[in-house]
Amino acid sequence: MNSLLASAPLAFFATSPQPCPYLPDRYERRLVTDLSRRDAVPVHDALSQAGFRRSHTLAYTPICSGCAACVPVRVDVRGFQPDRAHRRVLAHNSDLLLQHLPPAATKEQYALFTAYQHRRHHHGDMAKMGYHDYQLLIEQTPVRTSILEVRDPTQILRAVCIVDHICDGLSAVYSFFDPTLRRRSLGTFIILSLIDRSHRADLNYLYLGFWIAQTTKMSYKARFRPLQGFTNTGWQRIDPAEWNDAGTAAADAEQTF
Repeated sequence: MNSLLASAPLAFFATSPQPCPYLPDRYERRLVTDLSRRDAVPVHDALSQAGFRRSHTLAYTPICSGCAACVPVRVDVRGFQPDRAHRRVLAHNSDLLLQHLPPAATKEQYALFTAYQHRRHHHGDMAKMGYHDYQLLIEQTPVRTSILEVRDPTQILRAVCIVDHICDGLSAVYSFFDPTLRRRSLGTFIILSLIDRSHRADLNYLYLGFWIAQTTKMSYKARFRPLQGFTNTGWQRIDPAEWNDAGTAAADAEQTF
């Protein structure tokens, strides 16, 4: 990473403490840098490989005092083998149609986004987003980004995922889907589809963002293995079952991974 960024220093800033959206009675701070620059693509590649995530034109990573619960994770695509539950999801959704498109917002997407937010995250800030805010979420990107649309056989839009393309993998930035189709497990199907696309493109990883062992909202990410987490020694293969409440690997002290 240092060699990539040496010729173009980045300016970082820390956000003020805000209530954590995932863990009660904790506060969140982020280290943030702006990607609005000519070398945004290689900079974003390097920062993604260092555990950062993108939101609009910003890249960020948590720097919360006394907490390391947010662990950047990625799936080792080459080592991934779908388990029985994954195969059921793939079979159940074999009728769906996938299309990768340029990052352009549509009213159809926004209607699905709104339905998802109101059903799944109605107390969150994203449930208040208007169409212009949604457009910025989709289109305000300085890097290589595509939109995965998933439709049923009647061409009804059922799921959407914002996907960043980086040098060694794909990054699932944000996804939403029809909240009434619970039996389809569309969130899992999106990840399985992106793993397959990564493999077909000869890429090594699918980046899934932050995993938090203590919250059920993040538990689905632990079901895709081999899973790697970004620690103070770099990317390491992790076993979610061994991850303790402090957000560090229980085996880390023994240097077992």
